[in-house]
Amino acid sequence: MICTSLQNKTFEQILEILSDPAVEMAEIRLDRCPLTDGQIEELFSESDTPLIATCRIAESPSEQEAERRLRLAIEAGARFADLEIEAPAPVSKRFQQLCRKSGTEIIRSYHNFEDTPEPEVLQMALARCFRYGADIAKIVTTCHTAEDAARIESLYTIVLEGVDSLQGRLVAFGMGDAGRDTRLECLRRGAPFTYAALTEAEATAPGQWSVAEMAGTLYAGRRPYRAEGRRMPASKSFAQRAILAAALAEGTSHLSGYSPCGDSEAALAVAEALGATVRRDGSDIAITGIGAHGRQLDLARLDVGESGLLTRLTIPVLAAVGSGSFTVEGRGTLPGRPLGSAADIMAAFGVLLSNAAGHDGKEIYVPVSVKGQLIPGTAEVPGRGGSQLISGLLMALPLCGKDSLLHVNEPKSIPYMYITLDVLRHFGIQTRSEMEGDAEMLEADDWSACTGISFKVRGRQHYRAADFAIEGDWSAAANLLVAGAVFGSAELVGMDTKSLQADLTIIDILVEAGAVVSQLEEGTVCVRKAPLEAFRQDLNNAPDLFPIVSVLAAFCAGESRIAGVGRLAAKESNRAEAILQMLTQMGVEAHIEGDELVVYGESLAARLLSGRLLKGGEYTSRHDHRMVMALKVASLGTESPIVIDDEACVGKSFPGFKL
Repeated sequence: MICTSLQNKTFEQILEILSDPAVEMAEIRLDRCPLTDGQIEELFSESDTPLIATCRIAESPSEQEAERRLRLAIEAGARFADLEIEAPAPVSKRFQQLCRKSGTEIIRSYHNFEDTPEPEVLQMALARCFRYGADIAKIVTTCHTAEDAARIESLYTIVLEGVDSLQGRLVAFGMGDAGRDTRLECLRRGAPFTYAALTEAEATAPGQWSVAEMAGTLYAGRRPYRAEGRRMPASKSFAQRAILAAALAEGTSHLSGYSPCGDSEAALAVAEALGATVRRDGSDIAITGIGAHGRQLDLARLDVGESGLLTRLTIPVLAAVGSGSFTVEGRGTLPGRPLGSAADIMAAFGVLLSNAAGHDGKEIYVPVSVKGQLIPGTAEVPGRGGSQLISGLLMALPLCGKDSLLHVNEPKSIPYMYITLDVLRHFGIQTRSEMEGDAEMLEADDWSACTGISFKVRGRQHYRAADFAIEGDWSAAANLLVAGAVFGSAELVGMDTKSLQADLTIIDILVEAGAVVSQLEEGTVCVRKAPLEAFRQDLNNAPDLFPIVSVLAAFCAGESRIAGVGRLAAKESNRAEAILQMLTQMGVEAHIEGDELVVYGESLAARLLSGRLLKGGEYTSRHDHRMVMALKVASLGTESPIVIDDEACVGKSFPGFKL
């Protein structure tokens, strides 16, 4: 990325400059800009542009004043703060403590305005930067010859004790005409950003490029990605649960915010097959339910389309209100996806599953034959296979004649279970739950610490009609947000930032990777690109994010690790295999290590300058809607177009998807 150095600017001038989308990030020279305390606080707290707070002690009225102005910026929310390594030890210590407390990344800088020292001196300066707390080391010297420039660039090749990798953690270049090219070369070698002047006349050091000149060279006509005011489709997770609940209820429910997609349309067809009446009025759906309590439906066959969730919701529900024998059928990729531990879980409640046709062995597939009435009681079931069948049981058990206790061991996709409870609550169904695990971690909403969940379900309950607003889909939003974080910016409207949807975790991932994420107003989420760095994330509770998060990792400098690979085998494709094949074909170094996908990424700038953009060509989606969306986002950073064999499958969740 290109950081614009701003000096001798008033507050109003700085605001105007930062409003220009061409300004990717900026360094505010607090020692040279006439800003009041209030203006410093407003600037660093309100700006969506990544800002570096710099206040050189040598150019400030006093050491105390430089420290004070830096403190104001850091406490206000500066993304980066720069302190020279010559700063006195007490100042350095207080600076590090404040930055760590505030979440500000530390830049420790070394400048030599006379020459470029010998390699040993440069390496000592680099080591000092990290010893004094640097997240990013900045080494700048004066280059008089090509040899000087080569010497400063050689820093990127050294191995520094105690520092895993300099990728994304070193900004090293030379001042002067001889060092001019190193200001761009540093990006190719892995620097998270470089510095440029607002205009040629405002260069802060000899040899500095202007922003326009550097951007023209770096991006070579590539236009930044922009998505403004985009509205996401309705969440399938909420829509399918709400449709089924409305079909089971007494009276007429009204669902607002509905948008059609393959899986949700299949849910409406199931509602009608159960006997409910469905009326549509644009994005509003009215469903007159069957009043399922006390009913026994004689339904021999049920078509769930291509939806794995709908399959696992309807098996327990129909076992509770059906005649005791039926077949669930499906289409597309669904018949090729095993139902995992469904047979064992349903057997615990007296229901037997078997293959209706086409499959031998222990694995159960759609079409599936279901025999037996759902028997309420106490059961302990495995949760490692996911949440969907458990959600179905949570919807079905309240209709039974007695109470039940359902204990889930090693639960995965926990947020989706609580989405089910939230929908049930709206439709008059009450269920108590209790998590087991590390109490302190659970208190901090770290659900990876959960080792078990007990659900106490009261029987003989009635579904009641409700008015229900369906949220926007965070799994769909993730694709546009990643596109914005890597290639420009994205603004999405109608999103609930307090949602129970597991895929809301994309916000945490983007923040950890370094993107700028903000909420302009209720329901409007914005992301814009910033220097991106490697991250570690556990997606056991949000496996649908895997394809797009792997694309994000390809553009984050360093080694990213994404846990949860074991959850991917029974999706629309074998997603672990599909993702690894996609990355390898694109030229991204990646491998699977146990339950983790390991991706070695490079910044967009490094890829542009080194000629290592992702490879285009012909790709297979494996008929997986989430792979299509990930491939589309990746195509923004390829050297040639990407051609996908089956794009129509994206209609399963996001009809008409486009960037």
